[in-house]
Amino acid sequence: MAARPVSRMLQRVLRSSVRSSSSGAPVTQHPHGEPSRTAAEGLSRRRQFLREHGAPFSAFLTDSFGRQHSYLRISLTEKCNLRCQYCMPEEGVPLTPKADLLTTEEILTLARLFVKEGVDKIRLTGGEPLIRPDVVDIVARLHQLEGLRTIGITTNGINLARLLPQLQKAGLSAINISLDTLMPAKFEFIVRRKGFHKVMEGIHKAIELGYSPVKVNCVVMRGLNEDELLDFVALTEGLPLDVRFIEYMPFDGNRWNFKKLVSYKEMLDTLRQRWPELEKLPEEASSTAKAFKIPGFQGQLSFITSMSEHFCGTCNRLRITADGNLKVLKRILCGMSQEKVCLFGNSEVSLRDLLRAGASEGELLRIVGAAVGRKKRQHAELLLMLQDSPPAIPSISSQDPFRIQGIRHRVSFSNQMATLWKGGWVLQTPVLAQWRLGSGCPQRHCSSHLDSNANTKCLSAVSQAPATPSGPLPPSDHLTHVDTEGRAAMVDVGRKPDTERVAVASAVVLLGPVAFRLVRENQLKKGDALVIAQLAGVQAAKLTSQLIPLCHHVALSHVHVQLELDSTRHAVGIQASCRARGPTGVEMEALTAAAVAALTVYDMCKGVSRDIVLGEIKLLSKTGGQRGDFQRT
Repeated sequence: MAARPVSRMLQRVLRSSVRSSSSGAPVTQHPHGEPSRTAAEGLSRRRQFLREHGAPFSAFLTDSFGRQHSYLRISLTEKCNLRCQYCMPEEGVPLTPKADLLTTEEILTLARLFVKEGVDKIRLTGGEPLIRPDVVDIVARLHQLEGLRTIGITTNGINLARLLPQLQKAGLSAINISLDTLMPAKFEFIVRRKGFHKVMEGIHKAIELGYSPVKVNCVVMRGLNEDELLDFVALTEGLPLDVRFIEYMPFDGNRWNFKKLVSYKEMLDTLRQRWPELEKLPEEASSTAKAFKIPGFQGQLSFITSMSEHFCGTCNRLRITADGNLKVLKRILCGMSQEKVCLFGNSEVSLRDLLRAGASEGELLRIVGAAVGRKKRQHAELLLMLQDSPPAIPSISSQDPFRIQGIRHRVSFSNQMATLWKGGWVLQTPVLAQWRLGSGCPQRHCSSHLDSNANTKCLSAVSQAPATPSGPLPPSDHLTHVDTEGRAAMVDVGRKPDTERVAVASAVVLLGPVAFRLVRENQLKKGDALVIAQLAGVQAAKLTSQLIPLCHHVALSHVHVQLELDSTRHAVGIQASCRARGPTGVEMEALTAAAVAALTVYDMCKGVSRDIVLGEIKLLSKTGGQRGDFQRT
């Protein structure tokens, strides 16, 4: 997908009327840089006063290397309304009991203490901070603190358009919005939820209200979104955005995830091939970002080089977690609204416990000062990790072989995979293919649903046992899709009750040794056969009624396509499951998904071998409906 067409498309999305609003009133565009005249003038007077009346910086917030910690990040909640693939499992994470979380008054008490000692910037984070009911009130009360120059928020953008007018009136002065893709379907894949257009609406609202720049955080992951760098930068041509590309950071201990890292230098080289005039901007003190600008563009771009060129030596940040722990080091800008503690340090102290034990302000300051004083210049673990040899593949639990924890070779999403579908620019994105250990060598596995609790039986052991119905299956004495005169006819399902319908189908592609090796090593010239086949299977399931003439259209609630290599047969095993609630079954959708995925594998490999066999396309099970359940044993 070319950068400029996407740029124009996104700008139309951003500048068009908002899809919906709480008031229903039309949107009015204000000049850039004018949040509102009254708010802007008040903010200017406030900053002038602070410049003239600044006090010496607190010794309690100055570490042994002279770094003055003037920036405090406060997590308002552990909860999030998204389930980003690189952030948390689909079912969520265990949450701290509400009684152990900071109350609003405790948050404000701590904020007041830190601002009094010299903190002049507070950023509210999460989880997702905008799902906290009193977030507007918290911003308003923070705004009353003398000495606080900046109140920012990092959000996934889902609730931003609705709340931003109130937040701006309350005193919110800076916004960071997390957005890792410009493709709606890929967005839904990454975050496991819908909401792309809500995020775009939030960006539109921030620009409309005069925030400049609006910072957009994009975590760049190899094989997932590094092909969208040009498209993101193209947005800055006509919009006041600061697109911030963040180097992917592995979780603690996940050294094998380094293959997903796209370094700052690599990203910069890619952009300079398109825009050789790209120029570097001066760096601000304690900045985490390396800023660049293309001459003539309204916005700019930045790189957060947390892995390849760390900035521990100038870190001036402190963080208070939702349960009241002070982190003197944090995992810097992972790009998610759910932040992690610093990958390379865990120094912390519970301010919540001190508050509830009745500690005085002086006692709190002494504890904070001791924690800040323990902060190291930087962490040796960072250098050790960056100097590691190629990452090792972790062991896999034999009890759950499909909960893959390692990442295989690079997966490339070329621009050719963008598909105009039903009049919209929608890409149904495949999952990152996965490593699986077995038979003494790495095997590749691809699934459209990560961390699935679906059937974990290895697909290579396909049984040839006959089918046996698990419930009543009354025989039919005629074909249901033929009328009394022998003409094709669609079955009337209008009077059938809606029930939960699930179907699972499978297929096998016998590749032969040469094609199998190329697929396993991801060396095919046409690209990654497994992820593209998985993509095709998901799309096919959704389009079954357009491919099979007499099939009813079914609103699928879930499609799961997984592929696994079988080294004993030089084959790819495919399993597809579909789920919906309605008056008709989804076995055709499951069968279509499996069959089209198999055809796609053939298409990807036909240049290597024409001696490929597609077979064993069959229904494994189905539930729901008047004719009873079916299970192939």
